[in-house]
Amino acid sequence: VQLQASGGGLVHAGGSLRLSCVVSGRPLRSSTTGWFRLAPGKGRQFVAAIRGSGPNRKYLESVKDRFTISSDIARNTVYLQMNKLEDDDTAVYYCALSGRSLINSQMDIERSYDYWGQGTQVTVSS
Repeated sequence: VQLQASGGGLVHAGGSLRLSCVVSGRPLRSSTTGWFRLAPGKGRQFVAAIRGSGPNRKYLESVKDRFTISSDIARNTVYLQMNKLEDDDTAVYYCALSGRSLINSQMDIERSYDYWGQGTQVTVSS
């Protein structure tokens, strides 16, 4: 199983980015996919997750009104649309996949995920 994340970059505060995570070797339909982020001096933080193609989703409280996670089963790709970006969103973003359909209480836990992508840098400038 391989996960390839892309879409990061430098953006002004208030701007938008869309991250993509292409998954190979495991169908999304029977998986749970999540995004986590790692900022300098902080631990890795859960951002969002989706079970299969939805509708079950979970978000970090501080992003739930700004970020949207979605999946394209045909392309086996998960997206994270990030709007109204803030300085605190600056981090390396990682996509992760669990081979199980996680329940809600498991979706924000790192050890629930079996496979991880390489990360993509998001930098928000004020």
